[in-house]
Amino acid sequence: MAEGDDQDDSQKTEEPTPKKIQDARKRGQVALSREMNNWVMLLAATLMVGVLAGPVMGDLLALLRSFLERPHDMPSMPGGFSVILSAVGWDVLKILFLPLLLLLAAAFLGPFLQVGPLIAPEVIRPDIGKISPLKGFQRLFSMRSLFEFAKGIFKISLVGAVCAIIIYPYFDRFEHFMDLDTSAAMGELQYLVTRMLIGILVLMLVVAVMDVVYQRHEYYSKMRMTKQELKDEYKQTEGDPMVKGRLRQLRAEKARQRMMQAVPTADVVITNPTHFSIALKYDPAEMNAPVCVAKGVDELALRIREVAKEHDIVLFENPPLARVLFDTVEVDEMIPQEHFKAVAEVISYVYRLKGKPLK
Repeated sequence: MAEGDDQDDSQKTEEPTPKKIQDARKRGQVALSREMNNWVMLLAATLMVGVLAGPVMGDLLALLRSFLERPHDMPSMPGGFSVILSAVGWDVLKILFLPLLLLLAAAFLGPFLQVGPLIAPEVIRPDIGKISPLKGFQRLFSMRSLFEFAKGIFKISLVGAVCAIIIYPYFDRFEHFMDLDTSAAMGELQYLVTRMLIGILVLMLVVAVMDVVYQRHEYYSKMRMTKQELKDEYKQTEGDPMVKGRLRQLRAEKARQRMMQAVPTADVVITNPTHFSIALKYDPAEMNAPVCVAKGVDELALRIREVAKEHDIVLFENPPLARVLFDTVEVDEMIPQEHFKAVAEVISYVYRLKGKPLK
C-alpha cells in the first residue's frame, strides 16, 4: 500500500491547475497556517492588554466598589440576589463587550487574511465514515502529530526564553510593588505584561511567516497532478478531443451540404479550371455586389462544377481570378471592392450569354 502511494506521489510531476485548486477550495482544502491564526489572536490580546486593559479594569473596579461602599442598598427581599446578579452580569458584559468583540474579530481575521472568503459546507457535513477510533489513534501517533508536538515544545521554549529575557532586568525591583497602591501596581504590571506580549509577538511573527511558507509549499506539493490527471481534467473541461473532432467534422459536413444546395442559385462558377471553383450570385435589384454562395478546392471544386453543369450554370475559366477570390472572400460574403471590375466583366459576359439585361 505504501509503495503504491509512493509511486503515485512520484508520478505527480505537474503543477496543479486552477480548476483543481478551485475544486479543493470548495471542499475546504486550503493552505491554512494555524500559527498565523494564533499570531493574529496574540496581536488582538496585546492590543487588549496594552490599550483596553486600563479602562476595562477601571470600569470593573468602579462596578465592584459600589457593592463595598453601599451594601445597604442591596435589596433584602426574596429573590433580590437574583436581581442583583442579573444586573451585574449585564454590566460586566457591557464592559467586556469591546475586548470580546476584538478577540472575535481576530478569530475570523486570521483565516480570512490567508484564504479570503470561503464557504465549504462539506467540511461541516456529518459523515459517520469519518468516525473511526483506529484512524483517530493513527492520527494521534502519526509522524505529523509527533512533529506538531515537538514544534509545540520548541515554541514554548522560545516563548519562555523571551519572557525570561524581558523580565530578568526587573527581578531585583519586584520588592517595590509592596509600597505601591493598587492602581499603580496594576499600571506597572500592565506595562510589564505588554512588553512581554510584544516580545512574544515579534518572535511568533517569524514563526508564523515560516509556517505560512511551509504550509503553502506542502499544500501545492499535495495538489500536484499526474499527466493522466491533466488529460482527464482536460477532457472534462474542454471535452474529449475525439468527440470535438467529430463534432467539427459534422459541422463542416452540414456547412458543405448547405453550400452545395446554394450552387444552383449561382449565376456563374469561376474556375482555374481544375483546382478552384468559386460560385457567384448577383441580383442587381437586391445586391450591391456579387456574393459568393460556394467555393471549394480539388474534390469539392469538382463537385461544385458538376452541380453547376447539372443546373446549366455558366462555368467561366479564369485561374488568377479564381485563386484570388478563393483566398479573399468567404461563403455568403460580397466580393472585395478591389475585384469589382474583374468580376463585373465576368457577370456582364454571363448576362449577355443568357440574354438577361444587366441593370
